Parts: sequence; C-alpha cells; structure tokens
Amino acid sequence: MNQEKTLKDFLEENKRGRIESIAEFMKNHIGKHWQSVLLDEREKLEKAYREAGDAAYGTYLNLLLLPIHRQFKEAGLRPEPRLPGDFDISREWGNEEENDQQRWMWSTIYGSDEEPLGTIVTITHHDHTRFRIPRQPGIIALNETRKDDVVEALSLLSPDFKQALEFTIEYELYLRSQQSEDGTGAV
Repeated sequence: MNQEKTLKDFLEENKRGRIESIAEFMKNHIGKHWQSVLLDEREKLEKAYREAGDAAYGTYLNLLLLPIHRQFKEAGLRPEPRLPGDFDISREWGNEEENDQQRWMWSTIYGSDEEPLGTIVTITHHDHTRFRIPRQPGIIALNETRKDDVVEALSLLSPDFKQALEFTIEYELYLRSQQSEDGTGAV
C-alpha cells in the first residue's frame, strides 16, 4: 500500500525552513489530489455553483484542504485564519472574459508554541462563467506574517496582485456602481 508521509514526518526529515517545508508538503498533496477531488465531488461542486456561484470554489478548497488541516493538527500547527485564508482581504484578477481568474488568499501558520512560522498563500485559478478550475491551485511560502508585510511581498512577486483590490474594497466599489446605475445614489 502506497501510504503518504505525514506532515509531522515530512517536517522531521526536511532540513529546509519550516514554512518552506510546509508549503512543499501542501504542493505535493495538491498535486496528487486536486483533480481527483474535482472528479469525485463534481456533482456536489456543480450544484454548489448553480446555487451559490463562486462560493463553490470555497467548497472545493475546503474538500481539497481538509486532509491538510488534519495533518496540521497532528503536527501541532495552526493556520490563522483557516486555510485557504481570509476571503475579505484576498485579491483577484484575470482576463476580460472572466474565464481565467486567480484569487490569492493567505493564512499565517503558528507552531505549537504559538509563534508564527510564516505565511502560506493559496492561489486558486477559476472561471466565473461556469464551474471550472483550469489549473492546479498554487502555494507560496512567505516568511512575512503581518498583513502589510505579506501584501508588500506578494506585490513584489506579482504586478497583478499589486494592482488588484482587496475583496471588501472591490465589492464596495461594485455596490456603489450598482446603486449609481439604479439612480438611488445611496451607499
């Protein structure tokens, strides 16, 4: 039986920094399971997309990352917020047709001593026209843990990230534009 190595064992064997090792473990898990979760849960995910739109991608990530959460607990690690991260401060961008989008979210990872180890960024490629994940989700490890430092580091990695707005700001602007169009002018 080909049993996968636990995160705890992986961290004990790996000599690189802990946050980089955690990211590598997550990349391995995602590489092995991202498509099978899509196939195995297709009906549930498409139903979620019909009923709740883009929230179905959150459902997908929860299913994909559930084993990671179990591994974190066994290894004495705690993500804050829960993986994949805080939707309200996430950033998204993509093509004009909206069928090739990506959203970057992140969580600070804490050790058993409650000291921050670093940040894990989850990149989710998705489609706004139908339920579709065109590419494997990505993972980035950062040593930064404060929000401003994480934003700065990600802005250096991606000009698109730097130009994108936090979800709450983007949504507020969207609501204002909708109110302006219907003539109410209220926010």
